[in-house]
Amino acid sequence: MNFLKRIVNKVISLIKRFKWMLLAKVFITILLIAWADYSINQTTRNLVFNNIELIPHNKVGLLLGTSKLLSSGKDNQYFFNRIAAAVELFKANKIDFIVISGDNSTKDYNEPMDMKNELLKYGIPENKIFLDYAGFRTYDSVVRLNKIFGVSDFTIISQEFHNRRAIYIAKRRGYNAIGYNAKDVNKFYGFKTKVREKFSRLKVFKDIIFNKEPKYMGTKVEIK
Repeated sequence: MNFLKRIVNKVISLIKRFKWMLLAKVFITILLIAWADYSINQTTRNLVFNNIELIPHNKVGLLLGTSKLLSSGKDNQYFFNRIAAAVELFKANKIDFIVISGDNSTKDYNEPMDMKNELLKYGIPENKIFLDYAGFRTYDSVVRLNKIFGVSDFTIISQEFHNRRAIYIAKRRGYNAIGYNAKDVNKFYGFKTKVREKFSRLKVFKDIIFNKEPKYMGTKVEIK
């Protein structure tokens, strides 16, 4: 009986210890997320623009890819708002070329081509558009723009929260980037995306610390 009692007490003690370890891990994670969020926002506070008249000119705009349609089949407003921002920049002569970087990991899913087709509808010349099919992550898109396309000074086109993370990556890699903010979506529509963004910002620091390289490199492309 005493032996059984000792076993039970031991199990209870382990459960309590595990509970405190779990709570400590959650607390540390929350602190790290808050620190990453603050660091990125502070570093990029003067590098994002909403006013087309105030943003400086760059030869190249990096349009970050996303899916055209949601899983429900409805239009993805992140996609169409980014297209509108890219068109506005180009027609205001704030960029000369657009590099679209996105996911083309399967035959039936092609973010860069979907975005290119939309840009063509708005009269953007095809010879001003370049496609990066291996932008599987924002980190890859930013680094590949330099490594593959040879660009170190550029304007990133996405929603503000996304622009800030991409600009932060660029700065830590030694590039000069600014961002033009596409219109955001309403809070309800974008809630899951904003939650994922917090963890994505934390992961940025891991990528930078370990000097991570893109999943794929490939043949260099000259923009001209």
